[in-house]
Parts: sequence; C-alpha cells; structure tokens
Amino acid sequence: MIEKINALKAEIEALEAATPQEVEALRIKYLSKKGSVSLLMNDFRNVPADQKRAVGMAVNELKTLATEKINALKEATENTETDLSGLDLTRSAAPLPMGTRHPLMLVRQEINSIFRRLGFNIAEGPEIEDDWHVFSSLNFAADHPARDMQDTFFIRRNPDVLLRTHTSSVQTRVMEHTQPPIRIICPGRVFRNEAISARAHCFFHQVEALYVDKNVSFADLKQTLLYFAREMFGPETKIRLRPSYFPFTEPSAEMDISCNLCGGKGCSFCKHTGWVEILGCGMVDPNVLDACGIDSKIYSGFALGMGVERIANLKYRVNDLRLFSENDRRFLREFAGAH
Repeated sequence: MIEKINALKAEIEALEAATPQEVEALRIKYLSKKGSVSLLMNDFRNVPADQKRAVGMAVNELKTLATEKINALKEATENTETDLSGLDLTRSAAPLPMGTRHPLMLVRQEINSIFRRLGFNIAEGPEIEDDWHVFSSLNFAADHPARDMQDTFFIRRNPDVLLRTHTSSVQTRVMEHTQPPIRIICPGRVFRNEAISARAHCFFHQVEALYVDKNVSFADLKQTLLYFAREMFGPETKIRLRPSYFPFTEPSAEMDISCNLCGGKGCSFCKHTGWVEILGCGMVDPNVLDACGIDSKIYSGFALGMGVERIANLKYRVNDLRLFSENDRRFLREFAGAH
C-alpha cells in the first residue's frame, strides 16, 4: 500500500497542464469520487491494523498534495495571458442591432432624387440667418403684414438675427452670387414659434426649388409639379392649382394632389374632397429678382416649397408629427424595409 501511495505521489508531483480544461481533467482523474486518491481510501479497509495509522497519514498527505497541486495548476492557467493576435478588439462586446434611415430622410432623399433628374442641384445655407435673407430680400417690407404669418425665433432679442422660418433664404443667397440659369433645390430644417401638437411643431423640414432663366413660364412650373407628383405618388396622380398669396411670388398658387387613398373619390383623410394639399408655388416676384441683383426684365423664374413631414404623412400615414422627433425605436423600426 505504501509503495502504491509513493508511486502516485511521484506521479502527482510531476503533473503539468496548459489550459483550465486540462486542469479540470486532472482533478477528475485524481480527486473525484472515482479518482485515484479516492480509490486508495477504499483499499484502506484491507490494511493490517498495525499499519493503519501510518497508511492513513500517508493517504491524507497524498490527498493534500493532490489538492494543492491541482489548485496551483488552476491558478497558473487562469492567469496565463491569452494570445490576442487573432482577436479584433474593435468589435463590440455584443451584436448591435442594425438601424435604418429615418422616414424623413427617406422622403427627403426621394424628393431630391426626383428634382435631380430634372437637372436641379442641391444648395444649402445656415440655419441662423439675418432679416435680409429671410424677409427683406423676399419682398417682405418692414411693416408688411405677411411677417405675422410666420412666428419667428429671434436670437438674443436682436431683430436682425433669427432662426430661418423657411429655406427660401438659401435661394436668395444663391441668387446674390450666381447669375442665371439657376436651377436649385434647398432642403433643410426650419423653425417657427408654434405650440407643439400632433399637427404642428416648433421645427420641421422643407424642400424648396427655384428655377430662374430666360422665358421661364407658369407652364414650366405646372409641368414640373405634375412630373414631381406622379414620380412621388404614382403615375395616376392628378394635380390642381388654387390661387393663393405669398410675398415672394406673383402669381402664387397652392397645389393639391388627388387623394392616393381613395383615388379621388373622397374619404376621411381628404375630408371627402378627393384632394390633399401638399405645397405652395408661384412665379418669382420681379422685386425679389431685382433685390438679389438679377435683371427681372431679362429673366423670370418659378419657386415652390413643401414640408417633408407633410409628404411623409401622405406616404406612410403618420398622423402625429411628434413621432418624427421622439427617437422611439419601435416607431423607427417600422421603416426598416422602406427604401
């Protein structure tokens, strides 16, 4: 028995392991209920009485030795530095869910694409503007009642510095530094001091278009609008123009499209009229051209503008404008398949 214990002791002292898995295998081999050390305890009953004391002490020492050896190997393998050569440390710890483009961005990109096919270029300008580019250059007199049509955010109570209320300010900046022909669209965010509700917000998004050249007519505007409506809402879409008023265009009009829900027959969405308003438009007022340094006796032009949220409502049936800016991932996930 003593010889068997000594042989097992020498075997345990020589144990080696490189991984935690190998250490666990050694623990099972020597210290489990059916391990080599445990089996010695089963043979202890056959030891003569006069040898039991010495053999018992030897078995306990062997068990202590095996336990300490296994623990030492376990600690050594756990503290061993892992080879990171094949590990990408820039990867996230857990898979991140894929996002999607915002519905307003989807609509804006579609609008841009349609007008780019007509030869329009994209122009952008600052959101913090001055009175000249937002109002005065667009035929708003200082005491013009049309200024009251748009509740404006002024910066530091300075009446000359404000958040733009429309992207028409980009059009005036382009006309100041560019001679016709001019063919641009101006997408961007605008601000108005309005109470936030399901139908209104203090900021929203617009896309405006401007075309200035020789002999531009209202017929050019109408054909552009018809092409846009059918590309955006389908080839069966009809349009109608109603007289309206804007300080910077004359004549001015608002455009309706046939309701794409009921096909123009009338429903609750179009208030049973068969028509839905989507944008305002008109021929650029000669005063605006002259104010921006373009000779209105030689050139003419048309302008139009639409709210991106309005178009998104028509395409995706979103009835609450607040959803577009609340960053609710449940709402945004609904557009994962949109393109």
